[in-house]
Amino acid sequence: MTALRIGTRGSELAMTQTRQIVEELQKKTGHEVEIISFTTQGDRSKESLASLGGTGVFAAELRKALLDGECDAVVHSLKDLPTAALPGLSIGAIPKRADARDALCARDGLTIDTLPEGARVGTGSPRRQAQLRARRPDVEIIDIRGNVDTRLGRVASGDLDAVILSVAGLTRLGRTEPITEILELSEWPTAPGQGALALEVRTGDEKLVSAVDHKSTRIMVEAERGVLAHLEAGCSAPIGAQAMIEDGMLFVSARVYRPDGSGHLTSSHALYVADSADPAGEVSVRIGDELLADGAGEIVPLGGRS
Repeated sequence: MTALRIGTRGSELAMTQTRQIVEELQKKTGHEVEIISFTTQGDRSKESLASLGGTGVFAAELRKALLDGECDAVVHSLKDLPTAALPGLSIGAIPKRADARDALCARDGLTIDTLPEGARVGTGSPRRQAQLRARRPDVEIIDIRGNVDTRLGRVASGDLDAVILSVAGLTRLGRTEPITEILELSEWPTAPGQGALALEVRTGDEKLVSAVDHKSTRIMVEAERGVLAHLEAGCSAPIGAQAMIEDGMLFVSARVYRPDGSGHLTSSHALYVADSADPAGEVSVRIGDELLADGAGEIVPLGGRS
């Protein structure tokens, strides 16, 4: 066959993680692969993700290019991909997930708890902002955009005291040295699908990339994304979710924050998955129903439908 054309955003992180997937795909299939970069609305705009609507700002142009036949598959950071299916497209593979946690990168080895009062902490994520307000209401949150080096540079220059970034992104770029604290999922749940990538293809072409699909990762992240779908929330909503599989059980926990950090709702459930072909939807519905039953109706839907 001719070279498999893989589309991706042109940022350093997007290109780096795409090259890693391409290397794995070539190793497992022997196919020649060509990488094609695209610029998305999220890359062009300097506005905050919340003001852009969050959902799909990094995915829309990639998906259009795929539907138009400009490439054969596209690589997304799964947390940026809308949960609603787009007619004609399917997720052909979700490779093994990297570290799903967030990291604090601060001056002078500071941690969340040792940041001084009034410290300036940069993050463009409404979820991270809500979590930070809940834990440290005395710090100043700065809404920032830009690539990893730009954000870390603002700490190095003294403009900010710290930034919060994903461990997965820093690891893929080989930039883990600035990390001063890794925030554990039990206390600081991250975005549904964080740390995972998705290869989207035209429906019917799933076999082109299925060799790099990781079944247990797919089950876990689809359960997390099911929380967003059930709550009709976009990727800019202040929601954290985590899933894990242990001894044939799928454990899923979801937490919805008030944007000002003044409160949150948490629900956790488990399901036996050893003989279940598609457990994710069932678990996500249970979690969503529990959140609604606990009084979350006043704060959902959040951030618009994915």
